[in-house]
Amino acid sequence: MLEFNSVTKVFKSDFFKKPVVAVNDLSFKVDAGSIVGFLGANGAGKTTSLKMAMDFTRATSGEVHFEGLGQTKNEIFKNIGFLPERPYFYPHLSGRAFCHYMGKLVDMKKVDIEKQISYWAPKLRIDFALDREIKTYSKGMLQRIGFLTALLHDPKLIILDEPLSGVDPIGRKELKDIIVEINKLGKTVFFSSHIVSDVEEICDKVIFLKDGKLVYQGRVDDIINKNLKPVTRIRYTLNNETLVSKVENDNKTAKLKELIESNADIISIEQDKPTLENIFYNVGS
Repeated sequence: MLEFNSVTKVFKSDFFKKPVVAVNDLSFKVDAGSIVGFLGANGAGKTTSLKMAMDFTRATSGEVHFEGLGQTKNEIFKNIGFLPERPYFYPHLSGRAFCHYMGKLVDMKKVDIEKQISYWAPKLRIDFALDREIKTYSKGMLQRIGFLTALLHDPKLIILDEPLSGVDPIGRKELKDIIVEINKLGKTVFFSSHIVSDVEEICDKVIFLKDGKLVYQGRVDDIINKNLKPVTRIRYTLNNETLVSKVENDNKTAKLKELIESNADIISIEQDKPTLENIFYNVGS
């Protein structure tokens, strides 16, 4: 559905300064019907990549290609819902008026806009504030109304730049549930994040970016299993103190025997499984 083919973006800010390569020969693919997480540290090139996907800035070289969204540029972008990292909201408009304004930009009828608001606003828990001025909204409420406008025109592809940033844990859980729900409705979701655990929880695939270059793309389970080390974690109490030991699987039996002979009480024995966050820093190093 979305494909980057050898995309490079170079910024030239000053004649006397060295050009900055923000994205370097980047190739990846977001398949239809998937939830794909876009990971990388600040400055890795995620936002620049998303801006190129949205045609807000042009690639220096390479190509961004869409499939199944239409033939013309206008058709394609009518089938994309986008939420930037720092969206601008008209502060003196109500949430409802802002939704109508955004809907009219893609030629939606008033009745269809209201239908979508009635469906999504309660799910996003923003229905109670729709008739309040946006200037009274908190950060989390702004994120929710922005999310609503991204879904308003029933797009096939939803692109979100740090949609969970600045949202409290409960809000993050609710927004993640919405992402899963829209995916079950047949939508493709591509979102960037620096909260690795959130990506691990809901994504089918993940793309790692470092210094503008692709480090990894593939299934979340595959990268975790690939980096799974044969280590066992043994939790036990000894002398009224709770302790944890990590041992290679070959030494597990000997370690357990040692603990039992020391009168330790074994609480649990489990395979030590790395998190995507652990792997992210190892792969990116």
